[in-house]
Amino acid sequence: MPAPIEDYALLGNCRSAALVSRDGSIDWLCLPRFDAPAVFAALLGNEENGRWRLAPSDPIEHSSRQYLGDTLVLETTWVTASGRARVLDFMPLGEVNSVVRIVEGVTGETHFEMDLVLRFDYGRSVPWVEKLDPLTLSAVAGPDRLILSSSVEPHGLDHHTAARFRVGAGERQVFSLRHQSSHLPVQPDCDIDQALQYALTHWQAFADRCPEVGPYTGLVRRSLLTLKAMTYAPTGGIVAAVTTSLPERIGHERNWDYRFCWLRDATMTLLAFMNLGYFDEAQAWREWLLRSVAGNPEQMQIMYGLAGERDLQEYTLPWLAGYERSQPVRVGNAAAEQRQLDIYGELADAMAQAIKGGLPRHPRSAAISRLILPYVERIWRDPDEGIWEVRGGRQHFVHSKVMAWVAFDRAAGLADTTEEGREQGRHYRQVADQIHQEVCARGLDASGQHFVQAYGSTEMDASLLQIALTGFLPAEDPRFQRTLVQIEQRLLKNGLLLRYDSDSCSDGLTPGEGTFLVCSFWLADVYVLLGREAEAQALYETLTALCNDVGLLAEQYDPAGKRMLGNFPQAFSHIGIINTALNLHRARSPVRDRARCD
Repeated sequence: MPAPIEDYALLGNCRSAALVSRDGSIDWLCLPRFDAPAVFAALLGNEENGRWRLAPSDPIEHSSRQYLGDTLVLETTWVTASGRARVLDFMPLGEVNSVVRIVEGVTGETHFEMDLVLRFDYGRSVPWVEKLDPLTLSAVAGPDRLILSSSVEPHGLDHHTAARFRVGAGERQVFSLRHQSSHLPVQPDCDIDQALQYALTHWQAFADRCPEVGPYTGLVRRSLLTLKAMTYAPTGGIVAAVTTSLPERIGHERNWDYRFCWLRDATMTLLAFMNLGYFDEAQAWREWLLRSVAGNPEQMQIMYGLAGERDLQEYTLPWLAGYERSQPVRVGNAAAEQRQLDIYGELADAMAQAIKGGLPRHPRSAAISRLILPYVERIWRDPDEGIWEVRGGRQHFVHSKVMAWVAFDRAAGLADTTEEGREQGRHYRQVADQIHQEVCARGLDASGQHFVQAYGSTEMDASLLQIALTGFLPAEDPRFQRTLVQIEQRLLKNGLLLRYDSDSCSDGLTPGEGTFLVCSFWLADVYVLLGREAEAQALYETLTALCNDVGLLAEQYDPAGKRMLGNFPQAFSHIGIINTALNLHRARSPVRDRARCD
């Protein structure tokens, strides 16, 4: 049985990631990259689907964990009747994909046991395991090989690899599990001490670049580290989460693969990086973006693979029981084939914010705009699946139209000063005005009082908060004010926002899910815009209090069950932590700058 979602800590090396539970079990690890088949898949099944547990064998009196400073090196301290010890878990940075676990005795003597269950292909394939020497194991299945190097001799037991040992004060035992292609000669292990020191130095140096954000600095730094860990270093692509199929409703079908790069999520991450001065990361992301969307604008997708791959076919893994019996377990994501108009607005806004933030204009960005905007001009009146990727059919979602307006509004603002540029800018402004007029005419409820989820609908949607956050209308506009009241009355659940009411709004799936955390951050941002700073602060504190003990958030939260839901950790949620902190910090500053930073 996997642990609660909030019980996991994140290890990462900007190529892949591992999730470690409080009881010392690595239950999720994909190698050699985020979207590769998992070699530990107990998170979505049981221990026979692969895991690596390292913990005391004696009864545990107390345990605690923390990251060492502003890093991704996890320290877990264990206390038993006979001693105290700590385990350092980390993934070395560089081209070799590995996980290192170091057990160090602190006081007395502590007895440990290791249970390593090596599986390939999401827990389906049992590898051929052989000893290369007394302290080294090789596990091979098809194209993949895992090599365990340890300072304790392991032994096989019922397709598991086990070890029992003890550490006294000042003693340590070291374990390293690394991945390579099975057809290559066995590669040497890294220098563990050197790798540890480099990881500590690298992550701390990254965090130290973060400016002070008042009382929110610690939260912002941890979220920045999380987003950086979710970046695929070879290409600059940023995954939405490091997991697949963690459910939005326990025991049901709302389970999706988030190990891909959504234009929307990555764009918001770009803005978070830029707002904090991380221009190298922003530059790498923009390069990824412009490579990925290159080509026919009609073939532009809402998401891509880590290197810009377009074929993200969705299929299921029937041999995995699913997290707490939540099926199906999915790999790939059929939403890649959806039409979502908002991504064009996000793309245009990102390009505008990049230039505003000081990044030089990219030589291909103007050419891409000249191709994409005429296409958006042709399709903005069409229905789409919207920001929430509904599977119940296309609608005229108001948020999608607002973001189409953003695309032309930002493009008009970026038009150059040549005669041709001025003419083009005037045309973009005319299209933006057309979209604005239609949304204000058709996007309201029947009484014309407030905006609704889609044309002709009576449903509310938290994405309507973007009407104010994008500048489509001032936050003080009466129509938006009434929309805000409706959102608060109909979507707030125990103080947190649903993205929409799935019980009354058909999205093609079984009703019911948790509150969507980034939506509550948007609500706090709107409160800041309206000068309701005490409410914004209170909501922010409520949201950040949901972070687990090592500062991580999932996609959703169930207030009734008091537990996290959805994929973990979630980029959207950590973007919310950063951007709302920035808005609150600016609101406290003598000179207020409330420009959009979501």
